[in-house]
Amino acid sequence: MEISIIINNYKTRGLLKQCLRGIFMYPPAVDYEVIVVDNNSQDGSVELVKEKFPKVKLIASDKNLGFHKGNNLGIRNSTGKYILISNTDIAVKDNSIDKIYRFMEEHPEAALVGPKLKNPDGSIQMSCMRFPGPMVPIYRRTILGKLPFAKKEIDKYLMTDFDHQITREVDWILGAFMMIRRSAVEKVGLMDESLFLYFGDVAWCQKFKAVSYKVYYYAETDIVHYHKRESAQSGIFSKIFWI
Repeated sequence: MEISIIINNYKTRGLLKQCLRGIFMYPPAVDYEVIVVDNNSQDGSVELVKEKFPKVKLIASDKNLGFHKGNNLGIRNSTGKYILISNTDIAVKDNSIDKIYRFMEEHPEAALVGPKLKNPDGSIQMSCMRFPGPMVPIYRRTILGKLPFAKKEIDKYLMTDFDHQITREVDWILGAFMMIRRSAVEKVGLMDESLFLYFGDVAWCQKFKAVSYKVYYYAETDIVHYHKRESAQSGIFSKIFWI
């Protein structure tokens, strides 16, 4: 098995359906499997997969495991040389999975590759970033972010100085859609399960780099991400932000 595609779902039946349709419309040319981990959604997601996508390996959890534990459960039940983790709010529009696979094959030093992601309006989403300083999350969610020194720090973090049409090595990749080399995972371990929702992608990339692997942003793709920054929308005083 070359590619294991893992989709971690929680109460997003409609998005899950769209995501799976895109994958099966533009499937990898190599051997692959699709694994859906459902986090006790109770919204018809399990029934949808069973009825409409019988080829999918379904893992129905009896509780919400969160982003990291859910993906780790999928990884433990997968066999692919490469692991492709995808959010349900991803729409694959071309043979991007094949392109990323070929890039991984040609770059054995790469532990993780994330593609160029587009917003629904076609604009490029900031999906590769530099490692954040401790104040960056605060700046991004408060009025402090409008101050010149804070804006400069945010721009540096978001890599606004970088032409996102170019493939290059980066610090870390947004975890919405990323292909990971299994042998690299075997070396550094699975995603950090002490983190329920956020920063697992950052921590994973740090671990890969600590053992001399590289993380890449890959620009030759056509993938839409219907992205919602829930921690930002809820504000600095919410529980979800501090989590």
